[in-house]
This record gives sequence, structure tokens and C-alpha cells, in this order.
Amino acid sequence: MLAPEAVQELKAIVGEERFRTDMETLVTHSYDATPMFQALPDGVIFPCRTEEVQAIMQVAANYRIPVISRGSGSNLSASTVPAEGGIVMVMTRMNRILEIDQENLTATVQPGVITKELHQAVEELGLFYPPDPGSMAVSTIGGNIAQCAGGLRGLKYGTTKDYVLGLEAVLASGEVIRTGGKLAKDVAGYDLTKLLVGSEGTLAIVTEATLKLLPKPEYRRVMVAHFTDLEAAAQTVSEIIANRIIPCTLEFLDQGTIQVVEEFANIGLPTDMAAILLMEQDGPQAVVDRDILRMEEICRKGNAAHVQVARTPEEGNQLLAARRSALSALARSKPTTILEDATVPRAAIATMVRTINEIARKNRVRICTFGHAGDGNLHPTCMTDARNQEEIERVEEAFAEIFAAALELGGTITGEHGVGLAKAPYLEWKAGKAGIEVLKGIKRAFDPLNLLNPGKIFAKETRPRVVITCPETREK
Repeated sequence: MLAPEAVQELKAIVGEERFRTDMETLVTHSYDATPMFQALPDGVIFPCRTEEVQAIMQVAANYRIPVISRGSGSNLSASTVPAEGGIVMVMTRMNRILEIDQENLTATVQPGVITKELHQAVEELGLFYPPDPGSMAVSTIGGNIAQCAGGLRGLKYGTTKDYVLGLEAVLASGEVIRTGGKLAKDVAGYDLTKLLVGSEGTLAIVTEATLKLLPKPEYRRVMVAHFTDLEAAAQTVSEIIANRIIPCTLEFLDQGTIQVVEEFANIGLPTDMAAILLMEQDGPQAVVDRDILRMEEICRKGNAAHVQVARTPEEGNQLLAARRSALSALARSKPTTILEDATVPRAAIATMVRTINEIARKNRVRICTFGHAGDGNLHPTCMTDARNQEEIERVEEAFAEIFAAALELGGTITGEHGVGLAKAPYLEWKAGKAGIEVLKGIKRAFDPLNLLNPGKIFAKETRPRVVITCPETREK
């Protein structure tokens, strides 16, 4: 419950209309895109300027009010659920593209800019912003920065952290810091820019970002390969990379995902295949044509049952639609869809998918797997029903075993979704006790009163470590 004095001071900053405590607004901002996590905030505030964010944080510091910054709420780790109450600070009204600098190849934007709108604005000028999270039609740049969002083009171009050159951010005290800038090189002290990217709103509130742009690729082509054998598909991924070909997109769908997507989209996917690889290359036409031809040869040599190269951009977009519609398709089959992410080395993809399937059978749950095969980032997705507590317990056990398997194979518990509330109980498995203490020390340095997005990343209690042996390890 907010003190009446705090409420009056907050309303004085933004006005009655932009500070709300009505139940409809509180409920709307009590959850994000992560299933099974919800908590009511005490208020919701909508700043329009950095100065307002500063003033809000000063009030929050005076009254010890937690503040959770939020964009569109499309994250999948419960990062914007107000777990300890407080104020949800919605950044979507700070939504201007401030500058597209064609000389320095940068864009300066406010955090509420929609990712796809930035793509469109820079591409009209022949430029290119590569990060393309699956939620880019609704997600904000500020949210992408908070979560270090990835996307389908991550293999060739990297993720959000590779394109953030500088930030303006408000600290928990209300002070403003600026990091980086329109610079190709900057080693003046610790890299605060990289530290804030992926910090999930726990260290500072981003109010402006300077982003790196590239020249827009002049040409692109898409191809698809169908495999009756999972191992053959995984080995083909390794062969493509070993041949020094780095596609901009190299995606994987397992048989369960193929079947659900085809039922949903009716686009002619072969439901009897064990796996599908979707590939896209961009760049100069001669290079793209050469790489597509070579990938086609590698797929055929790798015993692909069918290979199709798109003849037109429209046909290419139709092929890619299978991957982009995967989550929507899976979400239709049950009331609750839990989309996770775990990353393993590329060479371990087949082992990881086999292990996921074994874990699903063992725990009697349905899990389909798709993801970014080129960078080893897989999305095991469970279709369940949150009202069935007994089944949910089996789902939780299955995902704990999946995270343990990823770590055993040299991977990580999250490749692009972040930690938030959902992965916090598992973070110590990855970071270790000493690593957790280092992370907590960073948090204390930025936010000594623990006002910024409290309860995220650091679990009150670490889940007991699961011991699991992957098929590859058993065979040895």
C-alpha cells in the first residue's frame, strides 16, 4: 500500500491521468507473457520524459517503493511481474525515434519504440537493425535491452547486446548516467553499457539508447530441408558451419512442432519428418547464391529427404512462416503453454533433443522443441493446463531435468529469455555460489535499497540440483 503522501507526489509529477491505482489497470499490469506468474502492483505510472523518470525514482527512494520498469510485457521469464508490489513504470509513452544518423550508422531511440517500427524506419533508408526477436511486432527496444533479446538472425548477426553502443539510464537514486556513445571504440573504465544490457531492469531504468546500424543486405534467399532422421539434421547443421557458411537464419523444428504447426497453418509441412531445417542467407547476390547452392549440396549429402529453395521472396517468406508461427500454433493446443529456452553447443543439439524427448516421456508431459539450431538455442515448449496441479508438478520436474541436461552438455539455462522469476531458482546451477555473490555485489552497488525490480534474478531459495545423464554420456 502506497503512502497517501507518495501518491500525491507521484500525481504531481505526471498528473492524475498517468498515475493509476484502479483495479483494472493494476490487474492488467500484474502479469506478462510468462504463464503462472502474477502479482498486483500498488500503482502504475506512465512517464513521458527522462526528467519524470528521475523525479519518480526520487519519490520511490524517499518512500522505499519498489519500481518495476516495463515495456510491452512480452518477456517469457516473468521479468516484469511486480513480485513485491510497488509501482510498475510503463515506458511505452517514451516512444520516439530521436535520430537516424546515416553518417555514423546509428539510431538514437527512446525505450518505448516498437522493434518492428525501428526496423521499418531504418530499412526505408537502406539501413539494417539485425536483432529480430519473435515478439518484434509488439516488443519494445527498452524491453529488448533489458532482456538482451535474441532472434532468428542471432547466428550471423548476434543479439541485442552487440548493437547497443550507448545508453542514458536513471539510477535508483534518481541520478542519470550516460554510457558509451556513437563510438567504434571506448575502453574508458568498466563497460557499463554491456552490464546494463540484459540486467532486466534490476540495475537502472533505460531512458534512451544509441544503437548500431548496418547497411541493409542487398539480397536474400530461403531454403528448407526435411529429414527423416534427427541425427542427420543435427549433423547437417554442424557441416554447414564447418564449411565456413554462416547463414543469417538456421532454424530447427522437431516432429511434434511440425505436426502442430501444420495443423494450425495448413502450409503443406510433411508431418512424417523427424526434423525440418529452415535456412536463410543474405548479402551480395553472388555470395548468397553460392552459399545456398553449397547448403543445398550439404543437405542432400546429409540424407535430407527433400530440399526446396525458394524461387521468390514471397515463397521464402512462406517457408519462414512455419518457424514464426510455431509458438502461436503450439499455444492453441492447451490452455497453458510454457515456452522455455536452453542453449547447448551446436554439436550437442541432437543429444539435447533426444534427452528432452526422454524427459517428456518419463514425466508424462507433451513437449515440442524448435529453435535456433545455428547457435544451439532450443525452445522446448510444453502444452499443459495450469489448473491441473499434479500435471504442473510433473512439468516443473521435466524442465528442471532439461536445464540440468543443458548444463551437463556444456550449455546454459537460458540463451535469450533471461532469468526473471521463472529461472531464478536455477541460476546458482549455472553461476555457482561465488558467481551469485559477485552478481549480488553488482546489484548492491547500483541499487543499495533494492528498489529496482526486486525479487528478480536472485531466488529466495535455489532449487535442489537435479542429476541427469544424457544419452550420449550413458553410451560412453
